[in-house]
Amino acid sequence: MKIGVISDTHIPAAASGIPPRILASFKDCDLIIHAGDIVEKQVIRELEKIAETRVVRGNMDSTELKRILPEKIVFNVCGRSIGVTHGSGHPAKVVRTVARMFRKKPDIIIFGHTHTPFNETVNGTLFFNPGSATDSFFAPYRSFGIIRIEGDDVSAEIIRLDDRRE
Repeated sequence: MKIGVISDTHIPAAASGIPPRILASFKDCDLIIHAGDIVEKQVIRELEKIAETRVVRGNMDSTELKRILPEKIVFNVCGRSIGVTHGSGHPAKVVRTVARMFRKKPDIIIFGHTHTPFNETVNGTLFFNPGSATDSFFAPYRSFGIIRIEGDDVSAEIIRLDDRRE
């Protein structure tokens, strides 16, 4: 199972669309997860053309998206529980904040909000923030992620986009 992970696209404010390299990388994904701050619904439609897409709302999303998207979701894939939320609060405390949002600890927690990539296992849970796909002002670089689940193995990778706009 290959899962494409994206967050904090802020389209159309930060970019006119999803960077082409991300779209190309997601073409062979079984599932795409967007961890919020989509801003406009067109982003979801574009991702849904590629693969099944699961999305949560972020703090910067349009009123329409905040009304129709959940704050968090939990689902199972290949025997692994995955929790997704955007996150909130101070960046230094966001891992603790998102962990508290899930009553039963998922195997993987995907979040965004900070625009800073994070890929670390804490107390048996993989915390994964793909960073921002479009922001290189508040973020160290633009990035997205891929999570692979193969049998008992889970691997997660942050993919950095080149500094030039792709």
